[in-house]
Amino acid sequence: MSLDGNVFIERFETYCPQWLAEAGDPVGLHIGTLNKKLNRVLVTLDVRPEVVAEAIEKHVDLIIAKHPPIFRPVKRLDTDDLQTKMYADLLKHDIAVFAAHTNMDIIDNGLNDWFCELLGIQDTTYLTKTHTIAYKKLAVFVPVEDAVNMRKVLGQAGAGQQGDYTNTSYSLIGTGRFTPKTGANPTLGTVDKEETVQEAKIEVIFPETIETKVIQAMLEAHPYEEPAYDVYQIENMTKEFGLGRVGHLEKAVSLNDFVSTIKETFDLEGLRIVAEDESKLIQRVAICGGSGEKFFRDAIKKQADVYITGDVYYHTGHDMLTEGLPVIDPGHYIEQLCKPKLVELFNQWKKDYNWTIEFIESEVNTNPFKFR
Repeated sequence: MSLDGNVFIERFETYCPQWLAEAGDPVGLHIGTLNKKLNRVLVTLDVRPEVVAEAIEKHVDLIIAKHPPIFRPVKRLDTDDLQTKMYADLLKHDIAVFAAHTNMDIIDNGLNDWFCELLGIQDTTYLTKTHTIAYKKLAVFVPVEDAVNMRKVLGQAGAGQQGDYTNTSYSLIGTGRFTPKTGANPTLGTVDKEETVQEAKIEVIFPETIETKVIQAMLEAHPYEEPAYDVYQIENMTKEFGLGRVGHLEKAVSLNDFVSTIKETFDLEGLRIVAEDESKLIQRVAICGGSGEKFFRDAIKKQADVYITGDVYYHTGHDMLTEGLPVIDPGHYIEQLCKPKLVELFNQWKKDYNWTIEFIESEVNTNPFKFR
């Protein structure tokens, strides 16, 4: 009644790869090991001492966190300090911590898309481009009886993802011929005798960033001593990724009404607004979860009527006023939306792959701010 830690993270990385994170962002495994069985996984926005205590109490094996717990180098492990003592507690109770930060903001069907879904922001594109990824195609020849397993292995390695579809491939049946030479150890056939076999040619595409992973998975699963395969550069296919989203509401509303919608949607006691005229009608909306103030001019370039982001700095607020862009700052903590959405996603994987594991949301409120 458990799941291998590496199997789970391999699936997670297919959805939310580390290479999508901004340069210098410390995503991935922070504490502990994945070389173990998982029975219970806790999803949290922040890893705080209270969250660690919750994980210990609930017998959690792995924490998936949006914010990396070790964002800056730790200078000393003084266990009299609560923040650093939690690292020791995690190790003592064999609780691993894995972080997905800006890669969670950038991915399709990630945090910024979830915000848009909640707020009714439609026909979205990214706010600011971060990556342009080229694609390649793998063509591999396998015995017909091994084709189903090969397609499965390639899909698990991340190949065959196109838009909203996974495990896409093309297969063609043909005849393979070969003659094993002296010293060969053929899976089929005998030395110095020509052999023919019904083979499937399987073609899959993949982003070039995972080429090594895909080829390695193919070679490990292939029954032949010397697999036949080709890798092609696809000249007419690239994919762009970016932070934030820009889209439009179904109909224009006043800034004041939209502020009320945001407060209600995220159950906020209050928020900050940078605007000269709160009665202004808005329809084109830009949003970037977390601290996205540095992208406000990208919102202007994308002709947004309003920009939603957190942690706006005082003097940047003046710049926003000068530029004439209304900004709504609902705070950083609206990113807690990652908890229910990730648990929902993980439970879908649990159903798809027949996993026996429990995924739970942290019940700890890690918002450091209160309103009076």
